[in-house]
Amino acid sequence: MKYLLQNLKVTINDKIYLKDPESSSLGKRIIENSILMIDQMGFESFTFKKLGVQIGSNESSIYRYFENKHKLLLYLTSWYWGWLEYQLVFSTNSIADSKKKLKMAIEIITRTIEEDSSFSHINEVLLSKIVVNENSKSYLTKEVDKENKEGYFSIYKRLVARIKDMIIDVDKTYMYPSSLASTIIEGALHQHFLKDHFSSLTDCTMENTPTKYFTELVFNSLKGNVDG
Repeated sequence: MKYLLQNLKVTINDKIYLKDPESSSLGKRIIENSILMIDQMGFESFTFKKLGVQIGSNESSIYRYFENKHKLLLYLTSWYWGWLEYQLVFSTNSIADSKKKLKMAIEIITRTIEEDSSFSHINEVLLSKIVVNENSKSYLTKEVDKENKEGYFSIYKRLVARIKDMIIDVDKTYMYPSSLASTIIEGALHQHFLKDHFSSLTDCTMENTPTKYFTELVFNSLKGNVDG
C-alpha cells in the first residue's frame, strides 16, 4: 500500500488555490514547509512572510499559489481527507462482511498516524497532527456557507458519506447514519486532542485507544453488536 500511496494524486477543488502547488518545485516546497511550520508554531502564528523566509523566496511568490493562509489550510486539510479516503477505499474494497468493513473503516479514521508513506514533500504524520489541532479553523468562519456551496469541503463530505453507507449496510434501521459517521470523524480528532492536551477529560490513552472507543460506541448503537 505504501508504494501505491506514493503515486496517489489527490484532486483538490481548484477554487482553493490560484496555482496548483503540485505543478512546480516551488509549490511543493510551499506545501512541505507550511506543514513543518504550522506544526511547530501553530496556525495563528504562521504567516506567508515567515514561510517566504523559510523557503528563501519572496512572500509575493506564495500569493501566486494561495490567496491567503486560510486557503492554504483548506488545501492541507482537503489533501489529508483525500489521502485518508484513498486508504479507506483500498483497505475495505475486498471485505465482503459489512461489520468487518465498518470496523476497518473506523480503525483507519481513528488510528494514530505513525509512519510516513514516503511522499517526498508531505509529511503525513505532521499533517495529521495539524488536522487534529487546526481542522476546525478551516470551516469555523463567516464564509463557510459560501465555501461549502463552491465545493471546498467535497472530499470531507464524501468521506462521511462512505462511512454512512457502511453504517447503513450493517443496520438499515438505524435512524442517524450521517450523524454517526460525522461523529466518528470529528470525534476521533477531538479524542486525540483531549488525549494529548486534556487527559483528565477522556478515557482514551495509548492502550485504550480512540479506535477501541469508537468501535464500541458505533456497534453498541447498531443492531447486532460488535461480536455479531
